[in-house]
Amino acid sequence: MAHPAHEDTVNLVKEIFRSYLKERNQRQTPERFMVLEEIYTADGHFDADDIFFRLKEAGTRVSRATVYNTLDLLVECGLVQRQQFGKSQYYYERAYAYQQHDHIICQECGTVLEFCDPRVGEIQEMLSKIHGMDIKGHSLHFFGSCRDKEACELRKKDGSKIVDIKE
Repeated sequence: MAHPAHEDTVNLVKEIFRSYLKERNQRQTPERFMVLEEIYTADGHFDADDIFFRLKEAGTRVSRATVYNTLDLLVECGLVQRQQFGKSQYYYERAYAYQQHDHIICQECGTVLEFCDPRVGEIQEMLSKIHGMDIKGHSLHFFGSCRDKEACELRKKDGSKIVDIKE
């Protein structure tokens, strides 16, 4: 699982976001930057409500609409990636200075395993050459079910879904 970004990275993504908003004549509100900072100082995947409730718990006054709109802007400018792990709900994760990885999703309990395998990058490079495409990135999801059915049932009940990156 991703660890919180370093302060230098947080400051850099704030500057990237500031420039992006300015170029598009969008407002640079403190709430938008609170959402960005929450994303880059948190671990792993999250949905919009996770961010909304974390900010509320921290005592900030931010609307749910601001969170959703800010997430859209962050996806557009490439600072956040949107994932859909087989359900209608979107999950997000930071994209800047974050190790490329892929996902294995249990269709029973919803657990998401992150893994990094350099062969995936090699395949991407080979496909780029074969098809004459400049591939900018990819999203790879494998779907299956946990072999440990007891642990799977426990995860269904307690809601723990994201598991560390497997090298």
